Amino acid sequence: MRRWKSAWRLIPLFALLTFVLTGCGLENLTALDPKGPVAEKQLSVIYLSLIVMIGVFVTVAIIYVFVLVRFRKRPGQTGVPKQVEGNHKLEIIWTVIPFILLIIIAIPTVKYTFELDKDYSNDPNALQVKVTGHQFWWEFEYMNEKINTSQDLIIPTGRTIAFHLESADVIHSFWVPALGGKKDTNPGMTNMHYLKADEPGTYYGKCAELCGDSHALMEFKVKAVTPEEFDRWISRMKSPTAAPTSVLAQEGEKIFKDQCLACHAIYNTQTKQVEGGKVAPNLVDYANRSTVAGILINRSPEDLKNNLKTWLDDPQAVKPGNLMPNPKNVPGSKMEQSLDLNDQQINALVEYLAGQTQK
Repeated sequence: MRRWKSAWRLIPLFALLTFVLTGCGLENLTALDPKGPVAEKQLSVIYLSLIVMIGVFVTVAIIYVFVLVRFRKRPGQTGVPKQVEGNHKLEIIWTVIPFILLIIIAIPTVKYTFELDKDYSNDPNALQVKVTGHQFWWEFEYMNEKINTSQDLIIPTGRTIAFHLESADVIHSFWVPALGGKKDTNPGMTNMHYLKADEPGTYYGKCAELCGDSHALMEFKVKAVTPEEFDRWISRMKSPTAAPTSVLAQEGEKIFKDQCLACHAIYNTQTKQVEGGKVAPNLVDYANRSTVAGILINRSPEDLKNNLKTWLDDPQAVKPGNLMPNPKNVPGSKMEQSLDLNDQQINALVEYLAGQTQK
């Protein structure tokens, strides 16, 4: 019995802890701090619904307390109180009021549902980006600019971005909370979506559809920059990559061409073209990505090398269930396929990839 009494005392503590923890999270991974017109309109509907629901709750609570006090059993009272029912006036009131509240919520909800589903795929002023969801990474193709990249989505502020959403395997869901709501990427079909960023910043994106072992790790970054910065980025992505100069990086280039080029595309300094496969992330200008594998954050060139080493040592340990063959032979790994590279070769690959930056 004493144990139960002690447990009940912990309930207020857990309640307080719940409220405190709701404030934890990434600054730019929230729908409550909109950074674009789509997110602002969606948040206005959330606020309207919240105000109506709180108003209904408070009104019902007040009526409940009033009735509880006003019609309570009083000292000396005997027998059954007079039963009153069938008050048509009250029945009409509590039928009409909810109807009016539903209309108040429905009007902006229906309006924004159609407005925010607008198709900008033929708009010459919109930036056309094809988004493909993979297990467990995101591919971004700038359709008119003929640029392909992954994990870091660079967009200009003040311009509508028309997304052509597709999936290479299972159903994923493209979601950037600070910029707008989520939309599924489905195998075999294209869903249209649009967003816009009002101000420069880095906004976090997630997959919002359970898609496998590393669903929770399927993240990406949206970097909103000024139109001038965006134009410079486009130009840089089309410029050549400096050829590796160190012996170790040159060894890494050879290993990459022999072992990795079938899946990953990269800039070939000999042919002056982007070459390689499309089943894995495009690695052009890779040294300027903000993360490795979408989740290992690069804060410095040293971080980039360390994160690459961590990833190449055992990809399954970083992102369980991903489809990349193990560069090294890792005993007990879920991924049976291995490239059988040794530590020296891994270090060479790290040196080569860390030098992948456009001039």
